[in-house]
Parts: sequence; C-alpha cells; structure tokens
Amino acid sequence: MLHLANARLRVDILDPQESGLNGVPRFCPAGFIWQVHHVTAGPLLAGPEWPNPTPDPFNGQGLPEAFRHRTREGSPLTWKGDEGLAVGTGVLKRSSTGETTLVSRCEWEIIPLHERALFKTTHEALGHRYELLRLVELQHSSLISVSSLANQGDSPITLQWFAHPFFTLTEGLIKAGLPDGTSLAENPGFALSDNCLTQKRRFHDVKDGHFDQLKLPAEKNLEARLSHPALNQIDFSTSFPPDECVIWGNANTFSIEPYLSITLAPGEVRQWQLRYDFGMSSGTSSPSFNSRTPAP
Repeated sequence: MLHLANARLRVDILDPQESGLNGVPRFCPAGFIWQVHHVTAGPLLAGPEWPNPTPDPFNGQGLPEAFRHRTREGSPLTWKGDEGLAVGTGVLKRSSTGETTLVSRCEWEIIPLHERALFKTTHEALGHRYELLRLVELQHSSLISVSSLANQGDSPITLQWFAHPFFTLTEGLIKAGLPDGTSLAENPGFALSDNCLTQKRRFHDVKDGHFDQLKLPAEKNLEARLSHPALNQIDFSTSFPPDECVIWGNANTFSIEPYLSITLAPGEVRQWQLRYDFGMSSGTSSPSFNSRTPAP
C-alpha cells in the first residue's frame, strides 16, 4: 500500500505490483485509490461489500478507474481473436470454454513525489504500443486523479474508460446535486427533482440495488455534490463532458460513473482528470471502514 498525506487527509493507494488483484482485474491497478481518511472524521469512502475487510477484487472499494477492453454489452474493443489487450493491466486470453485469463501483466514504474504519486507504463502487445501515465495528487482537501494515454504504435487504439467512485451512504441513502439540464428516465431506484438525485427506497443488501443512466447536458463537464455522513459534502467533477454517465447503488454504497469513448490515432495523446473536493467535517465520525488491501 502506498500513502499520500497532509494535515487534512491521508490517501491509501494500492501498489500496482502488489495489489492482490489476482485473476482478471476489473480496474486499472495503477492509481487505484483504496481509501481516503479525514484527520478527524475517519475513512470517507465505501464499496459494494462494505464493511467486508477483504472484498472481491472485482467489486473493489474507494475510487477506482477502468479501461474497458469490451463494451458493457460485451462487444470487443481491444481484442484480436482470442487475445485481448487490457490497457494498464496486460494481455488477456479467452479459452474455448469462454473463460478469460490474464496471461501477462504490465510493468509499472512508481515515482513518489511530494503529496503526489506518479505511475508510468509503456506496453507493447497485439500490434499496439502505448504509454499510460496515472497521477494521484493531494491538494489541501482535494484529490486529483489524472490519466494520460499516448498511442505510440502504428494502428489506432479504440477503448472505453470509466470511473467508478464508491461514495458513502447516510443512513442508507444518498443525495446528489447534479448540473442544470440533467434528466433521468422513470425507474424504480432513483428520483431526480430540481437537479437533486435521491433514492426512492433503501436497498436491503449487496445484491439489492439499481443501475441506470443519467442524461447530462451536452458538452458540459460533470459536476456533482454528494451527501456524506461525516462531511458537509463531497464535490466530484470531471475535466471533460462524459460520453455516458451511469448511476448505481446498493445497500452499502452509491456510484456515479462518467464514461469516455476513446479512439487514438498513431501519435495521438489524450489526457483527462477527476477532482474530489472533500468538505468540512460535520463533527461526527464515519461508520467503521476497513482500509486493508484485498486478499491475494
């Protein structure tokens, strides 16, 4: 586990070489923010299995990000036959029975800086070559996550990226302020009124929840203000207009997931960032969280 800290916050980041994320990781192993601790309010983030101290690595916790090698519907993006490129993770192999395994991993260089951690990999496989940089930076009460992907090969790279932050519920519920012009179709899980997203009911357990999509105003960056049991708020924002925006929650957490659809021509570079602004302590402590890494 790697750590960043200042007078307000401590950030736990998984070591991409020793993260315990065996099998085929769902999330990028570099810059995987596992937990953020407030100096007085305690741990601030959740996960689908909270408070399980060793959650399934597929579910994770904290503020993970992912580079998809297939769409949510299962269509291949960075696959050639039975081999796939998982950007930031390694090379995948699909067996005759449909099982996917990770056959080789990316090698990550970790460059610790003052209140920052920089992760760098250059990977060549399946006719592609790319450089991926992941930067996590602590600024007072804010946490910045930056990704930079450069196509250094001779063929285009097409993939999807998404963030999957796991926010904490307050008495089993979430409230989120969203940009003007946001809309949400009628559904059984969430309601949107006057740009405020709420739950229609408390979910009962890990498997009870709801998945849906927000329609955000065109060409505008995402800005969301989320409730928190131990802070007055958490502000979450993107440096880009999301191509899609998913919302999901269960009895333990809520997530708002901005997506990017990326196609990089040879020589092209794309950079984007997320920002989390952690508000003032409300004077209460968060419910007990576990900040351990997942078990191997």
